Amino acid sequence: MQIQTQVQLKPFNTLNLEAVASHYAQIQSTADLLTALDFAEQQQLNLLILSGGSNMLLPEQIDALVLHMDIQGIEMLDADDQSQRLRVGGGQGWHDFVLWTTAQGLYGLQNLALIPGRVGASPVQNIGAYGVEVGEFIDSVEVYDRQLKQFASIQAADCQFAYRHSIFKDDPNRYVITHVTFRLLKQPDLKLNYGDLKTAVGDQLTAENLQQQVIQIRQNKLPDPQEFPNVGSFFKNPVVDQAVFDQIAVSFPNLPHYQQANAQVKLAAGWLIDQAGWKGKQLGPVGMFHKQALVLVNYGQASLTDVRKTYRAVQQSVWEKFSLMLEPEPVLFDKNGLIRSHQEEE
Repeated sequence: MQIQTQVQLKPFNTLNLEAVASHYAQIQSTADLLTALDFAEQQQLNLLILSGGSNMLLPEQIDALVLHMDIQGIEMLDADDQSQRLRVGGGQGWHDFVLWTTAQGLYGLQNLALIPGRVGASPVQNIGAYGVEVGEFIDSVEVYDRQLKQFASIQAADCQFAYRHSIFKDDPNRYVITHVTFRLLKQPDLKLNYGDLKTAVGDQLTAENLQQQVIQIRQNKLPDPQEFPNVGSFFKNPVVDQAVFDQIAVSFPNLPHYQQANAQVKLAAGWLIDQAGWKGKQLGPVGMFHKQALVLVNYGQASLTDVRKTYRAVQQSVWEKFSLMLEPEPVLFDKNGLIRSHQEEE
C-alpha cells in the first residue's frame, strides 16, 4: 500500500467537487488499514474515510489522510431453511451486490437497487428506499474500533439502526467499517408499500420484476451522476408529530405523507421543495433537478461554497412556506477532514 500526497478527489465524489487531499491511501485489506492508521498517528493526521463518495460534501483542500475503502469479496456463511448469511467487503459496489444477491436467489435488498455507493457505507446512514431499510437485513458489522485500537464485530441490535441513522453516524471518528454480514431470505417477501412501485410491478409479483421496476423508477426520476453530478436525495424526509402534520394539512391537503410509529408522520421533502418553487431552479452553478426536486445537481464547476449557498436558499424557502427546516443528508467535511454540522457557518 502506498500513501500518496496532493491527490485530487474530484473523480471519487459523485458531486464532482474539486478537493485536494494532502494524503491519500487505497485500502484493500485490513493489513493496509493498520499500516495507514499507524502512518496517520505518526504524522498526527486526521482520518477521512472515503467509500463511494456518494454522500459527502468536500472542501477544496483537505489536510488529512483520506482512506479510500476498497476491500472486496463476497463470502457465503451459514444458512438455515429461511435465510443465508453473507460476509461482504466494505469496498464492494452496492448496486452490483444487490444484483448479485437477486441472481443467487437471495431476497430482501431488491427495493434498494441502484442506490449509489459501496457496501461499507450502507450501515452508516442505514440506507433505505421504498419501505425497506438495509438495517433489517444486516446481521453484524465488522469494524476497526479506533478508540479501543482493535477489530470488533458489532451485532445489528447494537448498531441502533433508525431512519437514516446508526451508531456509526453518531460516532463517526470511532469506527472504520471493513465488512458487513447480511442475513438474506431464501424466499421472496415483496415490499410494495409505495403506490408508484406497486403500480409498476403490477401482476408480475417476482423479486426480479420488483428490482427491475425500482431501477426503472430511479432512472426516470434521478439523474445519472456521470451526466449530472449529484449525491442522490439531498434532504431527509422530515418526520413530524401528528399535530404538526394536521396543522400543515389544513393549508396543503395534497401533501404526500406516510404514517410512522409513535403518532408521527413522514413528509415528502421533494414535494415541499417543489411547492417552494425550487424544482428545476438554479442558483449559480448549483440547482435542484427538474425531474426530482429532492436532488441537488452541480451543473458547472461548483465549489462547496456554491453548494452551501444553494441548499441554504432552499431551506429558507421551505421554512418560509411551511415552517419546516429541512435537514441535509450528505456528510459535510471541513479542511481538517473532520465532520461538521450543516448549521455551522463557513
